[in-house]
Amino acid sequence: MKKALALRHVSFENLGQLEPLLEKRGFDVSYFEVGVDAFSAMSPLDADLVVVLGGPIAVYDVEAYPYLRAEIAWLRARLLDDLPTLGICLGAQLMAAALHARVYPGTSGKEIGWAPLLPGEHAGDIPCLEELFGKDTHVLHWHGDTFDLPVGARHLASTQRYRNQAFSWGRNCLALQFHPEFDVRMVEQWLIGHAHEIAHTKDVSLDGLRAGALRYGHSFQDASRAFWNGWLASIAAPAGAKRKTLEHAC
Repeated sequence: MKKALALRHVSFENLGQLEPLLEKRGFDVSYFEVGVDAFSAMSPLDADLVVVLGGPIAVYDVEAYPYLRAEIAWLRARLLDDLPTLGICLGAQLMAAALHARVYPGTSGKEIGWAPLLPGEHAGDIPCLEELFGKDTHVLHWHGDTFDLPVGARHLASTQRYRNQAFSWGRNCLALQFHPEFDVRMVEQWLIGHAHEIAHTKDVSLDGLRAGALRYGHSFQDASRAFWNGWLASIAAPAGAKRKTLEHAC
């Protein structure tokens, strides 16, 4: 059985709607609890897929959270071998750092809530990303930091507030600043987990986030499910057949 390993930083930011899709494709899913489990006890090259999840800490807070150094080094070894790796939000920022790109506080304020994506210069490299584009599809954003595009990475998506929302690296590595794994049924867990940040962020409110989930959540989940199925099909394909398989899945 194929193995999918999720690096989790906080319990409520899990694989969400992605987990049952992985299991349906024959993956045995397990979680690595960052800050509890030891990176030194596990090879970065063993899992068939690694998913690096989000969390309310910053990549550059390595003095406060020293295990981030080990996580970045562990990820770098995997990325250099171009093994299937997915980063979401903090996970995308960690991938950028592992590829020697700068991660830093955003200058346009925190991007929290529902907003559409815009295609980047190389969005066509992953055709199923089209499922997430368009003014009628809003995805969930929840970040205050951003990153520079790593050298050699391909720019895939942006928003009106932040340019670098997604990039690909090699054939098998994908970094997403937004949250296509989000399961709208779990919105209240996110509101509880991020209660302090919500209360102290201008123009962000519980009522607004709940209303966004009701308005955009179901169409977002349909679009993200189609995207996930296409991307998972692509990483399962041999390198020469990747684009054909991805287009067929989309």
